[in-house]
Amino acid sequence: MENPIIFTETYHSPCGDLILGSFGDQLCLCDWLNSKQHNRTDLRLQRALKAKMKVESSAVTRKAASELDEYFHGHRKSFDLPLLFVGTPFQKKVWKTLLRVPYGEIRTYAWMAKEMGNERAVRAVGHADGCNPIVIFAPCHRVVGANGKLTGYAGGLEAKKYLLDLESKNTMDDNIRKATWTVKE
Repeated sequence: MENPIIFTETYHSPCGDLILGSFGDQLCLCDWLNSKQHNRTDLRLQRALKAKMKVESSAVTRKAASELDEYFHGHRKSFDLPLLFVGTPFQKKVWKTLLRVPYGEIRTYAWMAKEMGNERAVRAVGHADGCNPIVIFAPCHRVVGANGKLTGYAGGLEAKKYLLDLESKNTMDDNIRKATWTVKE
């Protein structure tokens, strides 16, 4: 019997290359190719899903690419693809909490921990956020440090700033756009 397949393709975004991956009819991967964790993420997916990766687009990766095109052109503020989070129960909880951060807004790691019912788990939340295998779709770029400053991001701080600026530009009117990001605790 053949191993299941994770179909992958590269997506060239305006702020860096991403690898998209699908397993069955779900998106399981949208990761920065320049990320230090990229290889670990690939291995984690392959082990957990007992699957091999194959560079070949699928209906899911093509739809993901299409939705990303719309996002980067300012025409999409939410995504429709079913997501398959592969990680520990805590990581999955963090990544699902990311889905509640609205387009064009930011939150802190403290907010995330509080939302999850454990205010003291700020560092653990930050670590799990950094292991997010489905960036942009699960918007970890919308999470910043307690002081409102940009903190580490797998695609680099320039990519994080690009994504936040893109969402700000497509969300706010000219008067509000001139203001700084509002951090909600």
